[in-house]
Amino acid sequence: MLLNTLLLALRSIRRNLMRSFLTILGIVIGVSAVITMVTLGNGATMAVQNQISGLGTNLLQVRPGQRMGPGSGGGPSFKEVDADAIASQIGGIAAVAPEARSSATLVAYGRNWTSSIIGSTNAWLVTGNWKLRDGREFSDDELRGGAAVCMIGETVRRELYGTRIAVGEQLRVKQISCEVVGVLNSKGQGAFGNDQDDVVLVPLKTLQRRITGNTRVNTILVSMQDGSDATRVKASLTQLLRERRKLAEADEDNFNVLDTKQLADTLSGTTKVMTMLLGAVAAVSLLVGGIGIMNIMLVSVTERTREIGLRLAIGALEREVLLQFLIEAVVLASLGGVIGIVLATGASILLASVMEVPYLFNPGVNLLSFLFSAGIGVLFGYFPARRAARLDPIEALRHE
Repeated sequence: MLLNTLLLALRSIRRNLMRSFLTILGIVIGVSAVITMVTLGNGATMAVQNQISGLGTNLLQVRPGQRMGPGSGGGPSFKEVDADAIASQIGGIAAVAPEARSSATLVAYGRNWTSSIIGSTNAWLVTGNWKLRDGREFSDDELRGGAAVCMIGETVRRELYGTRIAVGEQLRVKQISCEVVGVLNSKGQGAFGNDQDDVVLVPLKTLQRRITGNTRVNTILVSMQDGSDATRVKASLTQLLRERRKLAEADEDNFNVLDTKQLADTLSGTTKVMTMLLGAVAAVSLLVGGIGIMNIMLVSVTERTREIGLRLAIGALEREVLLQFLIEAVVLASLGGVIGIVLATGASILLASVMEVPYLFNPGVNLLSFLFSAGIGVLFGYFPARRAARLDPIEALRHE
């Protein structure tokens, strides 16, 4: 009986294809919107996590000042010996890199390019998960003596050297000429929209003596070992720096420690909340689509009143009539769900490539959207089906 009822429902839908399509359009839009929003939101969350992990593994960033961001002054800068003390006195540390920054115009082969200049040690490569594509790291003598050598990012290499091999070439940074000893692997865009490959790395003493003219260290990058207790390491680090900066017990810290893992968790949580919010807004159109199905089903009951009366007159049970119209509504909603899933998949793949975020197929969201659309058919199809089943056969046969 169920199969016959399903065939009757499909035959009724096929008789009015255009009306059936317009009926399920709200369901199609709702399902495709929900799936697309959730899929892109998950991809954006993954992109944020990947970009922040590109800053470094288990990384702590220590900066002077009482808060992060613009205008975060209020504390003296660090010295290279502070980084040495952290590396030697705190356990669970994989690498410590003092970092000083500047910017300068670079010149090579008659081309100019303005880029960030970073002064640090080879540990900077470890803390930032950097790999060398070509060349070598700095030697100990170059680091101690502040030699005129540098490593460059992919953007700098492309803009200044084009198709030439950059290793071994000269690069003028302000008033000094540096030998390019290495080229860094490309990392692409950072978590905050910056180009991570637009960088020149020189020994810390080179930057201090020949470019900035001071011994300030803007940031200390601390990479923790896998499995280290971040809370313990941060507490030890804070205590050590307070002692070195001679802060009294009542004094506030004049530096701050940022855990990139916490930053990643915070941003990921934010994007997940936004994804849920957008998905909920998109789901409203499913309810609109359900109202459209109920409206059309009521019209269908009116149009087929004589047919319903005839079926009831020759012995059809009320539950059989109810089941017929209910299945018709569920088939309409489910068909809209299937079309919506197909459209959402195509739209998600296209938009993910445009937005440059990974496409993450989520079978759970697709299945839930389909089941929800079918549930919409049951919810909004029950009232018209019940109305059809309770028609008086005699009155139905008299209907014009």
